[in-house]
Amino acid sequence: MANIGIPGLILILIVALVVFGPAKLPQLGRAVGETFREIRRSTQSIVLEEETVGTEKKAD
Repeated sequence: MANIGIPGLILILIVALVVFGPAKLPQLGRAVGETFREIRRSTQSIVLEEETVGTEKKAD
């Protein structure tokens, strides 16, 4: 993953502010946060499922 750093994050925030406006930023932040949470939950469930299947195969 790329190392953005503080100056890069500030630049991204400024661009987002200009593009979306100050009224839409909280909604956009919530939507992005919910998306990341859902992706994390999905990947965790896939990993857990794979571990369960691997354990079952070892038992056979």
